[in-house]
Amino acid sequence: METLTGEELAALVERVFAQSKADRAIAILVDLPDEERPDHAAWRERREMAARWATALQAQRDRLGLDTHLFLFRNAHANNGELPERAWRWDEGPLPGMASELPPGGDQAFVEVFQCHGILIAPTELSATAPLKMAAPIHGFRAATMPGFNQAMLPSLRIDYGEVHRRVAGMTALLDRAEGAEIRFVVNGTREHRLDLDLRFRAGHASSGLIREPGTAGNVPSGEAYIVPYEGERPGEPSQSSGEMPVQFGDEVVTYRIEGNRALAVIGEGAEAARERNLLSSEPAYGNLAELGLGILADMGVEPVGEILLDEKLGLHIAFGRSEHFGGMVGPDDFSGPDAVVHIDRIYLPSVQPRVSLARVDLVMPGGIRDGLIRDDKWVVSL
Repeated sequence: METLTGEELAALVERVFAQSKADRAIAILVDLPDEERPDHAAWRERREMAARWATALQAQRDRLGLDTHLFLFRNAHANNGELPERAWRWDEGPLPGMASELPPGGDQAFVEVFQCHGILIAPTELSATAPLKMAAPIHGFRAATMPGFNQAMLPSLRIDYGEVHRRVAGMTALLDRAEGAEIRFVVNGTREHRLDLDLRFRAGHASSGLIREPGTAGNVPSGEAYIVPYEGERPGEPSQSSGEMPVQFGDEVVTYRIEGNRALAVIGEGAEAARERNLLSSEPAYGNLAELGLGILADMGVEPVGEILLDEKLGLHIAFGRSEHFGGMVGPDDFSGPDAVVHIDRIYLPSVQPRVSLARVDLVMPGGIRDGLIRDDKWVVSL
């Protein structure tokens, strides 16, 4: 089984975080299954991998000058949901298979973990990016979030992240200037859908896999520029995001009708359409368009692996739900409860959504100038 050696892990920490004398220790965060989120093989393998990483990094203590601790916690029940209040430090012994197996006592408040560890690494089942992005500026740590990480992603940790950073910076500069994005989808090679995203009053963000500033958190592996579409919070200035957005779930294509940057209706007669319709009805904040992401790793030879963490970094993706961790306005208080909070990406790659293609994607610049990004699922912008 391919793995990262202790030396490779130490080099990864040095490269990603640009370790400083102010760093106190490394915390590796792992979520556990419960009755609501049952275990599966990939999750078990990830937990065991995280435990091996903790042991290997602790063996690199003389090189890094940092102790490494493994922390376990109950899963958040949703991607980018709020973390539970407490975590358990796990120094030795077999890992528990369920959150209910964590021993009474021995736990500590997550805030204490944040205060005592300058570097956090989170190879979790459910994404912890949003809560860690919100907590990082408060506590000053740096965090690498790795939801769904698996062995197939190991090659993506060995690419030239200096070059990734350069390309992502160029894409971020384009998003900074853009006032809108025009996306033309084609379903089954014939049916066209148009989605216009309002990018006014927003700044682009870079996620290049380098997390070197205190108070920051981001995905590793990474390689994307992203922006939150304008959500209409300015008085008298409604969001102009509108149109139709098709998404393939299994064999079924569901189409969302977008107005004012919200999915307000679902077009479709299948089971997935019914499920999405019910979700929008019960959780309106789920329908918020929370992110336009532009991943660049496909042009660097990285292949999709079937996990959002990596696959979204290969091309265009649009997220629903929580946005405040990216600079938007929709946060946990807009959902019915902590377990309902979500930020979920819809990834537009032929391997992920074979029935939905990107006929064209243009950024609308000041003066109405169009900058072409994608034609027939391929980048046409120079990276």
